[in-house]
Amino acid sequence: MKISELGEFGLIDRLAKAFAETGRPDSLLIGIGDDAAAWKASGVQLITTDTLIEGTHFSLHHWGWRDLGWNALAVNVSDIGAMGGTPEQALLTLALPPDAAVADLDELAAGLVDAGREYGTAIVGGDIVACETLMVTMALTGQATADAEGRPLLMTRDGARAGDVIAVTGYLGDSAGGLRLLAGEREADPEATEHLKRAHLRHRPPLAVGRAAARLGVRAAIDVSDGLLQDLGHVCRASGLGAVVRATVVPMSPALVRSFPGQALALACGGGEDYELVLIAPGHAIQQVQRVSKGPVSIIGEMTADPEHRVRLLDAGGRELSLPAAGWDHLREAPWRR
Repeated sequence: MKISELGEFGLIDRLAKAFAETGRPDSLLIGIGDDAAAWKASGVQLITTDTLIEGTHFSLHHWGWRDLGWNALAVNVSDIGAMGGTPEQALLTLALPPDAAVADLDELAAGLVDAGREYGTAIVGGDIVACETLMVTMALTGQATADAEGRPLLMTRDGARAGDVIAVTGYLGDSAGGLRLLAGEREADPEATEHLKRAHLRHRPPLAVGRAAARLGVRAAIDVSDGLLQDLGHVCRASGLGAVVRATVVPMSPALVRSFPGQALALACGGGEDYELVLIAPGHAIQQVQRVSKGPVSIIGEMTADPEHRVRLLDAGGRELSLPAAGWDHLREAPWRR
């Protein structure tokens, strides 16, 4: 069955029943079915939004509809996590080709429900329109982490100071490597291939690490969505500083190194879509984060006083390295995606 046969209101009812599985938060007063959702809010609220467009941000030749649903929510969760917050309510806007299959929309809804359960997020409303191009837009609210007196503990791009160390969670480059393999590049061993493809198909932002970092005194952070060096450049410009990154300690998974031995560093520094966190703080605060984190948190460099706000990648001998692409630009396609 096509969604044009089901109709707008039939589709809304179908999605509402699916999204009920994400639960109903105590703060929610009115959910799907009215002109607007309503919920009780306290403390400092966070809000973010992202749009995924077929042919620009994803291809259904690579992603399944369930992957699309998961990632549409996960990329927004990553933004809330980068501020040290907790995601709460989400709104969904779907632009759908009329000939889309209802079964595919069921899969998309299932992916959203999977991610909602994983990250404690309820989908409470949205909009549906017809469009020749498939587009999924999520808006997500969240709650800022607060101290014992109720003051918000926000991690921001302008919170870095000269001498702060730069750390990153997890491994970088896996998602970009997975995309290349999905697009048909030569595969290495099956285990590495499966790991990298999974990293691209299911983004998993480290939400708990972001909250812990905020509580432990980290005041500057950003998620790695456009590429490590490019995202770190955003912090440099906002904070009025420069940054030095040591290439020898940029964390890369064994799967990435085995699959792309000559390109792993470029993918790790410029590939993007890792949705890991860059954390910037005095060394003692980062050490505390390392102690409580269940996954790796690697120190990769430090912030510097640099009026040109440069991000410099240095090799073991202190020489500056140049990579073919710094990261993803939403208005200019990155070379490795062409």
